[in-house]
Amino acid sequence: MTDKLDFKRVFKAEYTGKAGRWDDLVIPSIPYVMIDGQGDPGGEDFGKAIAALYPVAYGLKFECKAAGQDFTVPPLEALWMADDPSVFVRNDRNAWVWTVMIRLPDHVVPDMLEQVREVALKKLAKKKDAPTDAETMAKVYHGRLDEGRCLQTLHLGPYTDEAPTLAHLHDELMPGQGLTFNGPHHEIYLSDARRVAPEKLKTILRQPVAPV
Repeated sequence: MTDKLDFKRVFKAEYTGKAGRWDDLVIPSIPYVMIDGQGDPGGEDFGKAIAALYPVAYGLKFECKAAGQDFTVPPLEALWMADDPSVFVRNDRNAWVWTVMIRLPDHVVPDMLEQVREVALKKLAKKKDAPTDAETMAKVYHGRLDEGRCLQTLHLGPYTDEAPTLAHLHDELMPGQGLTFNGPHHEIYLSDARRVAPEKLKTILRQPVAPV
């Protein structure tokens, strides 16, 4: 029997950082289970997306465990996009386009996801007050992220307090290093917001970059 894969332990640098310091990392190509949407992350669509994502992620985990390739389901992650990056600094949440996602081992392939989704849909159909719906679950897909060079830091506190940190990155740090955006703003949620006080939340902030 193989050891359970723990992403946070094996890929420690990708899940760590220090508040007030931006680390320069090269992130490898990584597969995910993903779902796309738009709007306020406190809104209904975002909640339904997360509720559709987790049954698929855990279904894949159980399939892998049965095959002797078990893994610990890692923290939730999200990509945040907009035509105008300043909407993040202004905290204009309705203008945010997002992809919520959970990392997968390399051996998980799209066909496995389709099989797991069918099982999840059957279970969903039996629930009267389900937190998501079949239409949302149908949008879950297997994808891969190729970020390459990134700047990364640890944010401590509420998500709504990220704006000054991002403003410093966008307006000072990146221009000062001759860098520009090379992909969506990326967050990794190390804390469970349902169980941790806002001031104690820990979030990895990551920005793919490239020379101007």
